[in-house]
Amino acid sequence: MEEDKKWYALYTKPRWEKKVDRSLLLKGVESWCPLQKIEKQWSDRKKIIDEPLFKSYVFVHIDDKKEKVAVLSTNGVLNFVHYLKKPAIIRDEEIDLIKRYLTMKDTTITLIAGMSIPEETKIKVNSGIFIGNEGTVVRGGRKKVYVKLESLGQIMVVEFPVEFLTPVQ
Repeated sequence: MEEDKKWYALYTKPRWEKKVDRSLLLKGVESWCPLQKIEKQWSDRKKIIDEPLFKSYVFVHIDDKKEKVAVLSTNGVLNFVHYLKKPAIIRDEEIDLIKRYLTMKDTTITLIAGMSIPEETKIKVNSGIFIGNEGTVVRGGRKKVYVKLESLGQIMVVEFPVEFLTPVQ
């Protein structure tokens, strides 16, 4: 019954995101740990690594009545992310948006916790894979678009080329 399945966010032990994702997949649970390629500098070399986009978060697409226990009993899972004392349901549109951002070429994503960033200028993306999407520009930027993911209490920062953006009246 696919219609009973919803996306939820899980808290994991620090730096356990990929291990939890693998363990859940081995149990037959649909999970997703969003990764982005990051260049890391060591004293003797540079290396490109896959780093979790959300620290200590993994997403699961489950029927909470049937699969909740299996998810919570997975090594490294601490709990579901809660909103109003219930496991927070992540809208399919938000998951799809994150997936689209991660597939866009030459896009870097940074996360800022909390919802305290003041809204300033509304913009619309007029080119590229995100054409038609709107966001809010802050801190002198014509390059950074903050997309609010309200059910996570997170803000995703996506850098676009200036020519991709136009102000919305």
